[in-house]
Amino acid sequence: MRILTIIYEFPPIGGGGGRAAYDICRELAARGHDVTVLTAHMRGIPFQENADGIRVIRISSLRTESFRATFTTMLAFVLAGLWAGLRLIYLYRPEIIHTHFAVPSGALAWTLSVLTGIPYILTAHLGDVPGGVPEKTGAWFRWLEPFTIPIWKRAKKVIAVSQFTRELALMHYSVDIEVIPNGADVLHLAPAEIQLNEPAQIVFAGRFVLQKNPIAIVKILSELTDLDWSCTMLGDGPLFADVKQEITKHGMIERFNLPGWVTPDDVLNQFSKSDILFMPSFSEGLPVVGVQALAKGLAIVASRIGGFIDLVDHDRNGYLIEVQDRQGFSQVLRELISKPEILLQFRKASLEKSRDFDIQKVVDQYQKIMQSVVNGN
Repeated sequence: MRILTIIYEFPPIGGGGGRAAYDICRELAARGHDVTVLTAHMRGIPFQENADGIRVIRISSLRTESFRATFTTMLAFVLAGLWAGLRLIYLYRPEIIHTHFAVPSGALAWTLSVLTGIPYILTAHLGDVPGGVPEKTGAWFRWLEPFTIPIWKRAKKVIAVSQFTRELALMHYSVDIEVIPNGADVLHLAPAEIQLNEPAQIVFAGRFVLQKNPIAIVKILSELTDLDWSCTMLGDGPLFADVKQEITKHGMIERFNLPGWVTPDDVLNQFSKSDILFMPSFSEGLPVVGVQALAKGLAIVASRIGGFIDLVDHDRNGYLIEVQDRQGFSQVLRELISKPEILLQFRKASLEKSRDFDIQKVVDQYQKIMQSVVNGN
């Protein structure tokens, strides 16, 4: 098949949604499909390149930060993408469009589909669903939601990355929605042997924004200074300075490592040296870092929200805690850090659970859907 993937952020720009799209595209290309990605450009990144068999075309969108897209940059991507998309369709003759995020990428896919007749499928990641990330998109959806209905209805197939995302979307859009989780190359990511670190290594990976709740990580760990641990927080964002200030306030500078925005490979390298993924987020679709943490055999301590419910079997490979329950987070982290036999057991359980999210299984499902759409079924 000739596949055009449309997504407004794609590695090295953006977060987990872009990484999920990259993994799908890479596997489709490895299977012999012709895959082209239309995405946003940012200074320092080539406008065109071929990576892992994927043809990547980046268009100007006024974007200046890897970790954040504003309404202006999203709108600029859609407007610039109209001409670029029509040109790509003329040159490469894709048989199907796969768009990630109903907003803004879905708006571009809808327009191109109307103009050219090429069908598209839509993958929703939560932030593009009304109410998914209210602190970020609540104001937008108050007036934008009616305009998004045609995007969902025209799609030949709608996929949600988690059951939570599906249920939330169904509250707003009367369409059939299938759940296909984000995946990872678990076969190649899995460690040969799980060995605990001394001291215990805790890791967070994500944007430093309210949704991810990074300041809570510092406050909770400040209650565990009698234990031996260190914490690496990967990422950047508007709360970065506040996190550093909170670390200093609690006298824990030597316990924390904040390298800033890093590459996907850097994330995986750090996971290889870690024991516990700690994500007290307010909302999540199905975080790619969570899937990668499973593949690397990390115990997961996370909020009882969204896609983490799909990733964590409570009291088996991690713990799910109510997001406002600081004492609950503190207690389970104390349990894992102070009892290495339990931590090792949880890490092995994560490795076992990762098989459910093998990218091969994920792409099998996408490939079947795409082929059915191309065949007109």
